[in-house]
Amino acid sequence: MEERDFFKDTLTEQEIRELAKDVGVAQIFAKRSPSLKQMGLADQELSDEKMLELMLQEPRLIRRPLVNLEGQLLVGANLKTIEAALSEPK
Repeated sequence: MEERDFFKDTLTEQEIRELAKDVGVAQIFAKRSPSLKQMGLADQELSDEKMLELMLQEPRLIRRPLVNLEGQLLVGANLKTIEAALSEPK
């Protein structure tokens, strides 16, 4: 398993789009992030393009963890979810 700290090694627009292709941009966007509140955007309805732009500017707006497990993206997954996904027969 490969781990990436996207605060140090930020994601590109293409990488975010690729991660979001199956789950949607809104699923990987951290709507309850303090960073969003600091920007004054917490109560606004944001388009996918605006969310993408904001995630590129501020990596804290990307939900964590993102776990890509054999092509299945687990967003904000807890340990039990990850363990269950690992134990599923392939």
